[in-house]
Amino acid sequence: MTWTDLAKGAIEYNYAVADKLMDLVDESKLDWKPATGTNWMTTGQLLMHMTNACGSSIKGFVTGDWGLPEGCDPSEMSPEEMLPPAEKMPAVGNAREAKKLLAEDKKLALAMIDQAGEKELAGRIAEAPWDSMKMVLGHRALQMVEHLAAHKAQLYYYLKLQGKPVNTGHLWGM
Repeated sequence: MTWTDLAKGAIEYNYAVADKLMDLVDESKLDWKPATGTNWMTTGQLLMHMTNACGSSIKGFVTGDWGLPEGCDPSEMSPEEMLPPAEKMPAVGNAREAKKLLAEDKKLALAMIDQAGEKELAGRIAEAPWDSMKMVLGHRALQMVEHLAAHKAQLYYYLKLQGKPVNTGHLWGM
């Protein structure tokens, strides 16, 4: 098994499950968020975040393009600039838009794995703007898939808290 196989398999699986969970979103609940605690994304914000939680970050690791304005150095950004509080995060207008953006991000993730190639995935050290730990690029790519998987689980619990009849099978794509 190679880094390419691992990354592509994880991408295919997690995006498919996330897409199916998005099918269960009630359009009238896009503004819903948990009632207790602070700094929760709304359902619409969570969907938007899921659409760029993986592919665009893999692109950042592969190409150095983090999608920031010209001349902006991610290492010089404050924590709030790097990850703004939930109330400042963008939201999707509907689940159909989220599914379309998710499909585009999946395409980007797979393209970036191909662009990097096995030699780079296995041997190039990649540092994250938010973490100076040294890891090979393949490991970083898998971390970004884990990022999507974490938010996939968050969507599952949002749906559950909204009264949707979801079960563990929905979380794991069964």
